[in-house]
Amino acid sequence: MNDTAMNADRQAKAEESIRNGFHRQLMEPFARACRDYQLISEGDRIAVCISGGKDSMLMAKLMQEIQRHRKVDFELVFLAMDPGYDRENRDLIARNAADLGIPLTMFESSIFDEVNKADKGSCYLCARMRRGHLYSKARGLGCNKIALGHHYDDVIETTLMGMLYGGQIRTMMPKLRSRNYGGMELIRPMYLIREKDICAWRDYNGLHFLRCACRAASETDGEEASGTSSKRREIKKLIASLREINPSVEANIFSSVENIDLDAVIAYKKDGKRICFLDDY
Repeated sequence: MNDTAMNADRQAKAEESIRNGFHRQLMEPFARACRDYQLISEGDRIAVCISGGKDSMLMAKLMQEIQRHRKVDFELVFLAMDPGYDRENRDLIARNAADLGIPLTMFESSIFDEVNKADKGSCYLCARMRRGHLYSKARGLGCNKIALGHHYDDVIETTLMGMLYGGQIRTMMPKLRSRNYGGMELIRPMYLIREKDICAWRDYNGLHFLRCACRAASETDGEEASGTSSKRREIKKLIASLREINPSVEANIFSSVENIDLDAVIAYKKDGKRICFLDDY
């Protein structure tokens, strides 16, 4: 069997598994997030941002699938940035995209070099710079939205990290208007999908993706990546231990930021202004 036929077989298997075997775990929560949070609108041109990991690659396939149903007319651009990958990492992204039938538009930046020159190598700094480059490139391609592959577990981990390490209650939003790129919006259509289901889909299809976009992470996502945030690893372990005591803990963390009672908090911020309960006590 030649490479073209093998790619077609891999693509067909991956798409069939989304439509049937993993429809309830993947397609249903994906469509629900798009509907409930109004992520896709008529006439959108969306840049689906591909980092090379399992989440963004699956997001690309789910976006193709929901576009196939054509309930809303919108366009997709599959955008991958090379921030300074090792050659083998870049080749892996291109190979996976070809296997899955994802037509990549790839562009280069020097983000890894710039982050390495900073006083401290920072995942946060890298993420901010990557997002800025993606916004800029997407707008240049006529897009009005960028889609990122953050999932349900990212949401609850971020919520808990804010409380335990940042002293604040805030969460990862399903969509945001860009402050620096007028008319642009960020959407997270994987918002309601569990990471374990993403992993199950990946393993069922025998796929191997990058674990981290960091240059230091030349290994694939079956291994420990040096670029992974230690704080996020700690939070993952904490949630796992709490789940043993309370199986509903993850759903409760997620629901907590949907059920904030402003009459029962000491203070909160609105439009950058701090409002204290004593202001109208």
